[in-house]
Amino acid sequence: MLKLTLEAIETIDAIARHGSFAGASERLHKVPSTISYAVSKLEEQLGLALFTRNGPRVTLTPAGHEMVKEGRWLLAAAGQLESRMRQIATGFESELRLMHDSLIPTSAFNPDICAFEDLNCGTRLRITSEALTGTWEALREARADIVVAAGEGPAGGGYKAVAVGTLAFAFCVTATHPLAQLQRPLTRADLLDHTAVVVGDGARLLNDRTVGLLSGQRRITVPSMQAKIAAQAAGLGHGFVPRACVRVELETGILVELQVQEPRPDETFWLAWRPEHMGEALKWWRQRLDRPLLPGILPY
Repeated sequence: MLKLTLEAIETIDAIARHGSFAGASERLHKVPSTISYAVSKLEEQLGLALFTRNGPRVTLTPAGHEMVKEGRWLLAAAGQLESRMRQIATGFESELRLMHDSLIPTSAFNPDICAFEDLNCGTRLRITSEALTGTWEALREARADIVVAAGEGPAGGGYKAVAVGTLAFAFCVTATHPLAQLQRPLTRADLLDHTAVVVGDGARLLNDRTVGLLSGQRRITVPSMQAKIAAQAAGLGHGFVPRACVRVELETGILVELQVQEPRPDETFWLAWRPEHMGEALKWWRQRLDRPLLPGILPY
């Protein structure tokens, strides 16, 4: 009889992700003593250690690393099998993975989430976010079922997409920034003299996408548009930001908009999905979000 079960792999994976039995217990909704006993029993059955204990913190041994690395593939395959079985039986997937561009707060989808939960269809909803190309990559690599993504998607992605809005961008700095004193449209040379604040691309495999950044530009890279706006409001640098996201900052004078010789074009946002596995949950979300989302969905 096999000593490894999917439940055991899921337990070890949860501990590895959270770094402790207590963290895994919260994720798996079990008490820490149950997690600890299950790990000790598994290690005894396998005849090897999966973790090195250091007080409440644990780290994977080489054998544990191998188990997690290969085990995650098994968990993913089992999840896909479960989803296919459920879809065949009911038409609804076991899980629906919605990913949105990090510029949009997840809370903006709360009315849609409430409407979906009211269906009581049994489909688990997993919502995540990525920046820039990272959202498209997640769809291409089947880490997301449906996305709300910025900019054009990569060629040959095997997906369908509809435009769901555009955002206009403004070049902003604080009123005391040296660029604000020039009193004329800013040139490339002007911008190169000062630090830019940029959002880091979440892509892992596709080429990083940078917008409004000049070659050789000094930069501070931050994880989200919200962090970028905060950094620019603190006087740490310059850059383009969605005008809809900085209404308050512009009205109160925290930021000022400057004219540049090379303005940034409006950004189109897309609702995109892979059509080969269209379960009922994916159909529902595709129809629900196929509407003008931006800029109206932004709570700024």
